[in-house]
Amino acid sequence: MPTPDFILDLRRHVGTRPLPLVGVTAVILRGDDLLLGRRSDDGRLTPITGIVDPGEEPADASAREAEEEAGVRIRVDRLAWVHQIPRVTYANGDQSDYLDLTFSCTWIEGEPEPVDGEMTEVGWHPVSTLEEILDADMAARVRAALTAGPTRFEGGR
Repeated sequence: MPTPDFILDLRRHVGTRPLPLVGVTAVILRGDDLLLGRRSDDGRLTPITGIVDPGEEPADASAREAEEEAGVRIRVDRLAWVHQIPRVTYANGDQSDYLDLTFSCTWIEGEPEPVDGEMTEVGWHPVSTLEEILDADMAARVRAALTAGPTRFEGGR
């Protein structure tokens, strides 16, 4: 899915200045396998990610993104990690500050396939290979989702 309309509307007012946005990462498991997709913009392998729409519950955003990007239905089990991602500057100069909410999720049904063009491929990968196939940031999100216990928060001075 292209940039959400609400962000395009905001950009008309703020230009390329940093926008604070809430993002979600859905770490989707089916047994010992993890659902990953190859991003169409930069070719990286990642869990399902997306932006929370205005007024949308973050867990609902995770489930929506799973359907929109990979064509699968999921159960969102728990919030695993809350952290601020370093500022992102896009090729057109737009800047965004994402507060990422990483959720641990369980696959319910559907064969994964790239649906909306954000991913060029999606499929199941053994959890045991995550350190070899994901960059450090995405591997940390997956590890947080796989770790039992309370939600992890960064900072907290």
